Amino acid sequence: MSGATGKATRAAAALLAVLLFLLTSCAQIPRSGPVGKSTDESAGNPNNAPVFFPSAPREGAGPEAVIEDFYLAGSGYEDDYAVARQYLTQASSVTWKPDQRVLVFRAARVVPTGVENVFNYELDLSYSVDADGVATQLPEGTKENIPATLTQVDGEWRIAELPDGTAIPEETFKVIYGAYPIYFYDPTFTYAVPDVRWFIKKKTVKAMTSALLGGPAPYLKGAVVSAFPSGIKLARESVPVVSGAAQVDLTAKDLVEASNEDRLRMQTQLALTFRSQPDVINVELRANQDLVRVEDNGSVLPPIRDKNVPARQIAVSNNDLVRYENNRISPLPDIQSVSALSPRAPAESPVSQSAAFLNAARGTLYSIVPGQPARSLTTRATLTRPSFDRYDWVWTAGPGANGATEMIAHRPAGVAEGASVPSVTLSPAWLSGRTVKEFKVSREGTRALVITEQNGKTKVQVSGIVRAADGTPKDLTVPMTLLATNDPDQGVWVDDSTVAVMKGSPSDAVTPELLFLTASQPQKLAPWPGLTALSAGNGGEEIFAQSTEGIFQRIGNGWSPQLKGPIDPSYPG
Repeated sequence: MSGATGKATRAAAALLAVLLFLLTSCAQIPRSGPVGKSTDESAGNPNNAPVFFPSAPREGAGPEAVIEDFYLAGSGYEDDYAVARQYLTQASSVTWKPDQRVLVFRAARVVPTGVENVFNYELDLSYSVDADGVATQLPEGTKENIPATLTQVDGEWRIAELPDGTAIPEETFKVIYGAYPIYFYDPTFTYAVPDVRWFIKKKTVKAMTSALLGGPAPYLKGAVVSAFPSGIKLARESVPVVSGAAQVDLTAKDLVEASNEDRLRMQTQLALTFRSQPDVINVELRANQDLVRVEDNGSVLPPIRDKNVPARQIAVSNNDLVRYENNRISPLPDIQSVSALSPRAPAESPVSQSAAFLNAARGTLYSIVPGQPARSLTTRATLTRPSFDRYDWVWTAGPGANGATEMIAHRPAGVAEGASVPSVTLSPAWLSGRTVKEFKVSREGTRALVITEQNGKTKVQVSGIVRAADGTPKDLTVPMTLLATNDPDQGVWVDDSTVAVMKGSPSDAVTPELLFLTASQPQKLAPWPGLTALSAGNGGEEIFAQSTEGIFQRIGNGWSPQLKGPIDPSYPG
């Protein structure tokens, strides 16, 4: 097949898919129905979900066209990818498992391998999504080859061997799939922690339930917990929604033997997960289709979702620690002056009156608590600005004795003057060779935003924090990566699924951006000259940035001047 012919074929197929999508969205099955009727097991606005009807194999198509058309047909998930299976031999159509992985590409082409009837479908990847909906964002230029072996069946080329999974264009993926948070608990069952997954919009409730039962994404394993015991499964391969009730039918033994407290937490975990599904009003737990009563006797408090931070900030003014709130500064209550230490980059605990800061050289971390003078916690060649977690541990990062990056956490609260402060040093293998530029603990304490640099290139990642039963840090999980458009050197949490990052510069215009766990593309904020520091409270309107001209608050699509004088403002945490 010539290049021109291949392009024309792809364009025609893509146009057909778009036309069919438009026709489908204009002729939806009515959503309303008689009371008591069950919707499609997907729920979540299923009848408005887009459906692609791809083309069946064309008579006389060559091997390259068959491969291209097969993967275009992978957008048609109806009837278990019935059209796509027509491009396969009978044997491979039976064994092919399309739901095992989705490769989302920016561009694709068929490339001969030099082996007869064997080709590679070469992809420039945007994402890889596994069977549980866990997505990995990939930088532009990431390549992957999908091998395909073809043979002739009754004179027509068909695919005889190929890996499981599908590959679809990025724009199609954004139409068919959606990002949905499923929820786990922090280890104390106090907070709900989102774990964002990507599912076909018409199959969300069943997919969400299966993913929830399968446990957290790799970067959260060990950092969060589930109310569902390991090994519990759906008793049937559907989750019908009847009169607004999602009927989750689980293996009877696991459900019946669970305590009422655990069943209530299971039900709550599912209800949180189904928040995005408008057709789901409540959740019923069932064992072999029999309703299992869950009594809410008040012994289990609902978890806090998207924990807020206090409205105040800590800052430095006239070379001392101050409180910055409502665009005014005031003394930090019950805290002695630390002006002799030239404080910079202060942090305040969200649960106690403990504070921490660096010296002007940013090589020594100090802490201070009411009634005591400041004390030195650690000294390194350089340290990241401190961050407190909800267990009152204050974190920083810097090089160890051998030059390798270490994460250091101290717990100064409740320690008598002169006594040693509990501390933990972590050296996760994935940090090898990287320098930490920023480390910020999430508000519920189970995750950390980590910005690292290596050879001039930065990574923005989210890692899980593994703790002992008393909250003492034990490890940081291998992180997931968020793609930023620049090379940011600082970042802050904005809410439980959004971070703000930027590359500060005292002389150039700086464009901060929001990175979402629930979306693929960063959102650029308005540029502003000379921004050097960033802080965030609760939501996108409580983002503050600092320059030599003072503090600025994000207002709409711009920045509003605030107080001039204080520097390094930071919300508790």
